[in-house]
Amino acid sequence: MNDHTPDTKDGADVGDVRESLHPLEVRALRAALSLPEGGISEAALAAVAAMDQSHARTALQWLLKRELIAVEDKSATTFVSLTDQGSRCADVGIPEIRIVKALETGHPLTISDLNRDTDFAEDDIGATVGALKNSDVADIGAGGSLVLKDRGKAGGFEGLQELLEKLAGKGEVPLDALPDDEVALVRAHSRKRGKAKGLFRAVERVSVRYGLTESGRDLAAGVESNGDEDEISQITPEMLSDGSWRRKKVRGYNINLKPSRATLGRKHPYMDFLDFVRDKFLALGFEEMRGPLVENEFWNMDALFMPQFHSARDIHDVYYVRSPASGAPVDEPFASQVARTHEDGWTTGSRGWGYDFDPERARRLVLRSQGTSLSARTLAGGPKVPGKYFAIARCFRYEQVDATHLSAFFQIEGIVLGEEINFRHLLGLLKLFAVEVAQAEEVKFTPAYFPFTEPSVELHVNNPKLGWIELGGAGLFRPEVTLPLNVDVPVIAWGLGIDRMAMNALGINDIRRLFAPDLEFMRTQGKWQL
Repeated sequence: MNDHTPDTKDGADVGDVRESLHPLEVRALRAALSLPEGGISEAALAAVAAMDQSHARTALQWLLKRELIAVEDKSATTFVSLTDQGSRCADVGIPEIRIVKALETGHPLTISDLNRDTDFAEDDIGATVGALKNSDVADIGAGGSLVLKDRGKAGGFEGLQELLEKLAGKGEVPLDALPDDEVALVRAHSRKRGKAKGLFRAVERVSVRYGLTESGRDLAAGVESNGDEDEISQITPEMLSDGSWRRKKVRGYNINLKPSRATLGRKHPYMDFLDFVRDKFLALGFEEMRGPLVENEFWNMDALFMPQFHSARDIHDVYYVRSPASGAPVDEPFASQVARTHEDGWTTGSRGWGYDFDPERARRLVLRSQGTSLSARTLAGGPKVPGKYFAIARCFRYEQVDATHLSAFFQIEGIVLGEEINFRHLLGLLKLFAVEVAQAEEVKFTPAYFPFTEPSVELHVNNPKLGWIELGGAGLFRPEVTLPLNVDVPVIAWGLGIDRMAMNALGINDIRRLFAPDLEFMRTQGKWQL
């Protein structure tokens, strides 16, 4: 049996406890008597008891649960080792040192030379050149070439190289064993969380020392005096045949133990939630919109009256497709009508953005950055009036990943159009979504700005652990969006972060858990339902 540890508190009989001890616990208790007071650790116990350290760890946890041992001291130690990149640089040199040695020959180097004649990654070259310039070791000379400026200021890079060579092949070294200047280098060049690069890897390990309690010492003395008994946990056919089972001690069994948990296959809790949301919208009479993940800039941005110089089109916000870089020409009359609206307002009553619209840029392909592109395509496709549409859209943005942001995420996108539709209808729908779907108890609206809606609003809900979080934006589509797509009735629209709604509904405080391979979360999270 794995869970064999009875409670030793409240005057439990020592003999009963002794009988229920697992062989690992017996060996650990005997070994503990020979260790210094308060000096029982995993490593020391494993050495004295001649057992694997993993077995020693298990035995200590069982004894701790029985209160036969107690924690005497706990300390954390940081160990440093080289990453794969650090080991390579220890062998061939860090890029800064290699470039300085090349410049010492007196021949200037260009970035093209470095790209052609070295094995540096392209982004490493830029970072290395920048570090050399900032340290005044090198500078950019005539023709964009790199020239040696002050060789004497390369000492910091040489110190880093010496530290790499010092740690090479030594495995993990305690950080506090290094002098302060080397500790500073380790911290400056360690692999950071979520980053792929770094020369050093710093890992904190917790060391725990235990001591025998009074009851543990008494019990240890008892098992020590019993000698080595030949204990078995099951009787085999061979033992029955030769009668050797009579000379064995059979360990007792606890018939009150719960059976092993059955881990059945099931759908991921987040998929359950998405299906629930889809069913909810379909039950309300909405029709589902679908569209491509790879979208052109026209439907992703231009049709939404986002100017072609808008900061949201920066490469640091949107993922651009390398090949093919552009799609087919946009259908008429939408291409011309949207272009005119951007330039001078066309017939929308607007002055437009006042620039020359580039039809070639409109064909550039991106990964869909917002579900609103589906709404634009639906409006251009001749929607029903009145009509209600929704989409659960996978979107991609160049985001810094944290507890509430992902670079790939889902949006719940929707539009309602009709002669009588107004902003009050939108606020009512948003509150309904927050309460019924996100299971929010507190909801608030704040004014917002989006190029394609006016008036605009942001929806916020109060998460018990994270506080107020934004679910997304909404508003009334501007005439500059609807009229070029041949729609002449009011349209309300919203794009909400359904991942964040799931966080609130499923009671988690980190959005990354929705996509992490956490089997325990998948098995224990109840099936999503109202």
